[in-house]
Amino acid sequence: MSSSVVVPRNFRLLEELERGEKGLGDACVSLGMDDSGDVYMRSWTGTILGPSNSMHDGRIYQLKLFCDKDYPDKPPSVRFYSRINMACVNHETGVIEPRHFSMLANWHREYTMEDILTELRREMSSPQNRKLPQPPEGATF
Repeated sequence: MSSSVVVPRNFRLLEELERGEKGLGDACVSLGMDDSGDVYMRSWTGTILGPSNSMHDGRIYQLKLFCDKDYPDKPPSVRFYSRINMACVNHETGVIEPRHFSMLANWHREYTMEDILTELRREMSSPQNRKLPQPPEGATF
């Protein structure tokens, strides 16, 4: 019989914070807390460098991630702060719509916020998003 150890929420978030602060992982995405005084570690900011060979090339996108008390058992809410045109993003609010973004729709506890940012960057290069016209650089929701 094998049993897996369930890492408590705060330990998991501290691990994600450490990875973000040390710049470990994908260099095209970054992650940090909005407020270092938030002992519940709920509010985060993510950054994605737009992929080359797409309408996103050279752009820097900022996102807001919110980890409720159920994270990582349930996904964080994610929204773009930077205005972007993508199939999985609500054009009025910037919210990532889980029904159009499979990682959030099919969430697994092992996924991280960095995984979400990396997958969104990959999605920017997908055929349905790569050539979509984009709002002016610097526009926000």
